[in-house]
Amino acid sequence: MKLYIKYMVSIRCKMMVKEELKKLGLQFVSVDLGEVDIMENISDQQREQFKIALLKSGLELMDNKKAMLIEKIKNVIIEMIHHTDELPKINFSNFLSEKLDYDYTYLANLFSETEGTTIEHFILLHKIEKVKELIIYNELNLTEIAWKLHYSSVAALSNQFKKITGLTPSFFKSLKHKRRSTLENV
Repeated sequence: MKLYIKYMVSIRCKMMVKEELKKLGLQFVSVDLGEVDIMENISDQQREQFKIALLKSGLELMDNKKAMLIEKIKNVIIEMIHHTDELPKINFSNFLSEKLDYDYTYLANLFSETEGTTIEHFILLHKIEKVKELIIYNELNLTEIAWKLHYSSVAALSNQFKKITGLTPSFFKSLKHKRRSTLENV
């Protein structure tokens, strides 16, 4: 049985969900970002207890099919940008369509209607957060970061970074108190 969880965007969230499932005596096949596959059917009482436990941690058990799809879109994007070493070689629209088995136009329209922003803008915000992370870690230079995140050039990355943050990547790097957003707030 699959359960869908909103705001589940990190490894820490996955660990917390696994712990709550164990407390309820529920065995799981897998716990992925936004999605849990449990072995048995969940009783109404267990579902309610799980829902309450998730809410205490800032997560939310979902029932609405469209909300679940929106959350899947977000989780695929977050997984793709923040939790993989290499972005896919195909464009994001094809990647999302293949991964979720829906027409991209449908996904894009549903996302825009529900979230009030486009999938492209959501991806852009996450790519910029990833750029910030890579700048802070100081393991890659801007050329390597641009290449890793599939920007056509350092100039393209810098322009997009400045549009979103109001800062150049070099100025951001020079800040002592680097401000990054948590993934939940992007």
